[in-house]
Amino acid sequence: MENYTVCQLQKDVRFEGFLLIRSAEKRKDSKGNDYVDMNLTDRTGEINCKLWNWESGAEVPAGGSVIKVRGTVQEYNGRLQLRVERWRLAEDGDPVDMNLLVPCAPRAPEDMLSEIREAVAAFTSEPLRRLTETMLDQAGEDLLWFPAAQRMHHAERSGLLHHTTDMLRVARGLIQVYPWLNADLLFAGVILHDLGKMTELRSDRSGNVSDYTRDGQLLGHLVRGITLLREAAEKADVHGEPLVLLEHMLLSHHGEAEYGSPRPPMFPEAEALHWIDIMDARMNTMKSAMDKTPPGAFSEKIFSLDRRVYHPLYTEDAE
Repeated sequence: MENYTVCQLQKDVRFEGFLLIRSAEKRKDSKGNDYVDMNLTDRTGEINCKLWNWESGAEVPAGGSVIKVRGTVQEYNGRLQLRVERWRLAEDGDPVDMNLLVPCAPRAPEDMLSEIREAVAAFTSEPLRRLTETMLDQAGEDLLWFPAAQRMHHAERSGLLHHTTDMLRVARGLIQVYPWLNADLLFAGVILHDLGKMTELRSDRSGNVSDYTRDGQLLGHLVRGITLLREAAEKADVHGEPLVLLEHMLLSHHGEAEYGSPRPPMFPEAEALHWIDIMDARMNTMKSAMDKTPPGAFSEKIFSLDRRVYHPLYTEDAE
């Protein structure tokens, strides 16, 4: 049987190999029988499967576990799904290569963190430099592997650093177009805007997010980000305007109340942060969809974009 990655799977393809369990939940079908709804992943993508006729009382496989699975890819409601024939948990001695199973950022996390630290060291504003460095210190070593999401954009090992450094590069370009923006403030907002996700998401060191934490569900990363910023401000002895501006940027970066921001961006650097965040998130989502879609074809519907994505052929004679 040919070896496929998840992004290569298409309808009617036979698959046998090792995949990582991103999530697994016991549910009931229309007849009241137990089954397990499971999402399986490798570093290229994710596919859903159902384990039917689950034995009552049997333990559900844990997220982050590796299984060996055999089945056929089918299509259900416009989405690919693996119809499982046989499966088992991976055992000692199995030829499992975790580097092939865990989605990872395309750059080394140490390099990305150094890029961020160097940007902060170049701030001309001493209060913003102290405050940003203190927040990074509070995040600690977990920042090296922490993902940016459970399923949406940058849902990968070191995804938070990937998202932040890409946004930082866009922000540098934006400053060239709009040099009247306060560069230190914009860069600080970019670096700090999502650090609250580290208390919002429950992730293992592979970058697999099993669920949202209590704080994540009750407060969310915008609110928790503000409290973390306040704690850092006390340690760094930063008060007044710089702190309030950064608080507003963290609170407003989702743009509107429908997406969690109680205030819209109310000054230029906050507005810039909002659109840089949206652009980087959507570009990453589209890149992921393109990677899973053959040239000349359309992806399945992408929930976060509410549309399908076309993978262009980029040739004059394309039909």
